[in-house]
Amino acid sequence: MTPQTPASVAHAFVKAINQQSVEQIASLMTDDHVFIDSLGTKVAGRQKMQSGWQGYFSMVPDYSITIDETFVDGSIAVMLGTAHGTYSSSGALRPENRWQTPAAWRAVVRGSLVAEWRIYADNEPIRRIMAK
Repeated sequence: MTPQTPASVAHAFVKAINQQSVEQIASLMTDDHVFIDSLGTKVAGRQKMQSGWQGYFSMVPDYSITIDETFVDGSIAVMLGTAHGTYSSSGALRPENRWQTPAAWRAVVRGSLVAEWRIYADNEPIRRIMAK
């Protein structure tokens, strides 16, 4: 078995997000996992984040991340790329509700799990759509 690196664990987390697999995302989190959004709001705990991801995928069913670059320093992986998806209040994916924004993610990896997931992104594109 190939040893898992912070980069490979972070990329597995991204893959689970891109598959909208809440179960797979949760399986890659520590019990005391912390999520920090771009406004600095923290949510702690695997169970709370399972609910959080489920809710987010209800709102943005096709949410996905494209990673262009990854940098690692010790147990931290920083990824640069783009977040994109379609806001849906009714389940319908309408082209006019599609958004995209440059983003960065910081994963603190403990063993083979993500202990902290932090996103840095301008959420204005989705906010504008939600305000309509």
